[in-house]
Amino acid sequence: MVFHDFFHLLLQEIMNSSWIEIVAASLGLVSVWYAKKANIFTYPSGIVSVLLYVYICFKAQLYADMGINAYYFVFSVYGWIIWSRKNENKEELPVTYSGRKTWIISILVFLVSLVIIQILLRIFKANDVVYWSTFVPYTDTFTTAVAIVGMWLMAIKKVENWIFWILTDVVSVPLYLYKGLVFTSFQYFVFLILAVLGYIEWRKLANEQKAYA
Repeated sequence: MVFHDFFHLLLQEIMNSSWIEIVAASLGLVSVWYAKKANIFTYPSGIVSVLLYVYICFKAQLYADMGINAYYFVFSVYGWIIWSRKNENKEELPVTYSGRKTWIISILVFLVSLVIIQILLRIFKANDVVYWSTFVPYTDTFTTAVAIVGMWLMAIKKVENWIFWILTDVVSVPLYLYKGLVFTSFQYFVFLILAVLGYIEWRKLANEQKAYA
């Protein structure tokens, strides 16, 4: 697909998008921007975005996608609570690197998520022969499992959350392009840029703390 065709399709999809989709996507970008800055406003903007996507997916009968956005909502609330807490010195939770324990938990969460997501997809997509004849279900499973870990690591302010988001975005850009969802593919490309910038910025913050947990 040449750039002219890509941007033509992108513009066409934007024009065909409902106002609620545009608001949800815009708030999603705002949320990632605030996350890059380690700003707590990432959560209220993100919560509104995922709730809108829950509604959009429900109306479109995309129940698996609705489920993952519901998960994002729950962990956004959890992250908001964690980021709001202050210690006895009235200091916020610092940005730190993941230690061995956190990595072990992350790997276990990833593996369990792979199994659960595959089970759910086989329930909700059982009769979709075309879907299961491609690599899409396995790619969907992988990206969702990676995003689940990334969401948790972000909630506890670990630098490595951005590695998981970068991996998710790198796979999602061509995946959604393959699905014909040009606007969503472009959105994930912007997410990818912000995730790289977020990783760089959080590394600086963590190096100032020089902490592992």
